[in-house]
Amino acid sequence: MSSTQTIHSTKSGSGDTSFFGHPKMLANLFSVEMWERFSFYGMQGILAFYMYYSLAEGGLGIDRGLSLSLVGAYGGGVYLSTILGAWLSDRLFGSEKVLFFSAIIIMAGHVSLAVIPGVTGLVIGLVLIALGSGGLKANATALVGSLYNKTDERRDAGFSIFYMGINLGGLVGPLITGWLQTSFGFHWGFGAAAVGMAIGLAIYASGRKALPEEAHRVANPLAKSERGRYALIFAAVVVILALVLGTGLVNADNLANTMAIVAIAATIVYLVIILSSQKITSTDRKRVYAFIPLYIASAAFWALFQQQFTFLAVYSDQKLDRNLFGWEMPAAWVQSINPVFIIIFAGVLAAVWTKLGDRQPSSPLKFAIGLAVMGLAFLAFVPLAGNAKTPLLALVGILFLFTLAELFLSPIGLSVTTKLAPEAFQTQMVALFFLSVSLGTTVAGILAGLYNPENELPYFMGVGGVAIVVAVALAAATPGIKKLMSGVR
Repeated sequence: MSSTQTIHSTKSGSGDTSFFGHPKMLANLFSVEMWERFSFYGMQGILAFYMYYSLAEGGLGIDRGLSLSLVGAYGGGVYLSTILGAWLSDRLFGSEKVLFFSAIIIMAGHVSLAVIPGVTGLVIGLVLIALGSGGLKANATALVGSLYNKTDERRDAGFSIFYMGINLGGLVGPLITGWLQTSFGFHWGFGAAAVGMAIGLAIYASGRKALPEEAHRVANPLAKSERGRYALIFAAVVVILALVLGTGLVNADNLANTMAIVAIAATIVYLVIILSSQKITSTDRKRVYAFIPLYIASAAFWALFQQQFTFLAVYSDQKLDRNLFGWEMPAAWVQSINPVFIIIFAGVLAAVWTKLGDRQPSSPLKFAIGLAVMGLAFLAFVPLAGNAKTPLLALVGILFLFTLAELFLSPIGLSVTTKLAPEAFQTQMVALFFLSVSLGTTVAGILAGLYNPENELPYFMGVGGVAIVVAVALAAATPGIKKLMSGVR
């Protein structure tokens, strides 16, 4: 984002209170993200089942452990692709155009899942959704960040409101796709996700002209003389990907581990590029260093939280008592419990942060609290270990802890990333945050393969205990991190 753009957004953002005390543009982004998340979580709520259910049950009959690792790898791929979306935005097209065309790609992916049978439809659909979601996520978040200046106390509250839109979609999506899957089949569920994305695209298209000028600006334009070189780089990457996939060097069995390695390598490369850039100041550099421990804590958090779609999906399908007055609730509906809590409490916590103002906990301390609560959520499974069936109410309580942890870390992570970002790397710093989500999501699939239903205690105690240790270390390091943040809270 250029300095002109930042000044413009600061002036408009600080004076615009037309959407419940927040800038009007937040309403548009709230709506678009809600429908995109409806399609994303609606599809993901039934994805693992589609992969490991037998052919007779309408699934693909893939090994369950492999299915969970692939779900994790796919989720990691979604967040990994934010790098491409952020780069296209910052260097070529601007956030608005990248977001619009990414939404079209996402819709095409959901249509592919709905109408193309078998593994072919699965691969085409997931690749398109992963690429499109990466472009949409980074740029929607960056646009929300552009509505507020770096010292605006409404900033965390604004991201919490935006996060509520995400969870409205996350609530309704699995309810509809889960019901359609159990009643009519998987492809009906995928079709509903496609319709939801089409609605989101239509809403965004109708409001594109009303977006402020800065939404269309390119933060760090790529010189025409450099475009040929980058075109060759992209072509080389495509050829390399084709070779490693075509020769079997990367295959279904090692895809998750490969994705984790790629996420770590991409993070290191990105940090080196940003820290060595002549376009950042010494203060910017300190703030990027402050971001690194937050990145590590975020990756650890998502490695636990994203097990909703891996370990917890299987747990809900096989160990959860889903009987409600003689009717068995679809397993996918468990994915809607967390969004219900988010909708209830996101506004409450946003109001708390607004009320506290500069007395609220710093971002690193919020991260530490969120990660500690996430560890406690997994330790809460310990008393249930060995039971034939888990009461639904017990899992609801555990998912409340998931929600509390999420509210302390996820919207705060988006907010603090945009505050710590150097001017020339606004969207790309958001992509770095999503790289932590990519790494954590991929690890969530890998960890789920270690879960042994016959001996659950080591898994719950190990995963939960490590999270709490990392949280304590981050809390201890918070004073030093705050110094590096140079005035950013």
